[in-house]
Amino acid sequence: MHKQALLSNIHCFDSLPPEIQERLAKIAVLRHFEAGQVIYLEGEPAESVFIIKNGWIKATRMSSEGREQALLFLHENDIFGDIAVFTHTTYPGTVTALEAVDLWVVPAETVLQLARQYPDLAMEIIRRMGERVLYYVELIEDLSLRSVEARAARTLLRNAGVKNERLIVPRQAWTTFDEMAVRLGTVRDVLSRALHTLENEGLLKIERQEIVLLDPKGLARRGDV
Repeated sequence: MHKQALLSNIHCFDSLPPEIQERLAKIAVLRHFEAGQVIYLEGEPAESVFIIKNGWIKATRMSSEGREQALLFLHENDIFGDIAVFTHTTYPGTVTALEAVDLWVVPAETVLQLARQYPDLAMEIIRRMGERVLYYVELIEDLSLRSVEARAARTLLRNAGVKNERLIVPRQAWTTFDEMAVRLGTVRDVLSRALHTLENEGLLKIERQEIVLLDPKGLARRGDV
């Protein structure tokens, strides 16, 4: 996809005049990362904003004991690195490619300059930051107040889609139990037991390529525990 067409698909940029989208498109540089490759490390200077052309990435933080906690999982047309740029801080987490990923990279100063120049863009950025704050509030609530079974149920419902008249959550090549455990703030063995508990209760069925949600209402009740 042409860079300007890509920008017009992103809510932050779709209201900008075509000439500004074109300016951004000329400045953006395409970079490729292989699965497992680090895009930037927690604590590095925030010098760029990234737009995902294709593929999945994850943002994580690491405890002093080596425990990894997922912050975000993002994919095509998502933006990351922007919060650090607009708060003039370092990147708050380490971002890694989960599969082969292509990213458009835009210099931080260019994005800051455009936000000063176009109030609509600035307001959209504020809205995005507000949504991210609410996401992290919910993440903290999940990790501190809900069981692993409840967190798993809520996450599955949030990411489910309809396929062949079934409600399913696709399992990407990288969606291992280890990766899912990082996302839910637990470890593989605990997550495995939690999912099998939900399966034994008839709420879901774990298949090789997907997880089938058999009883969404029952999962929703489990997610409120």
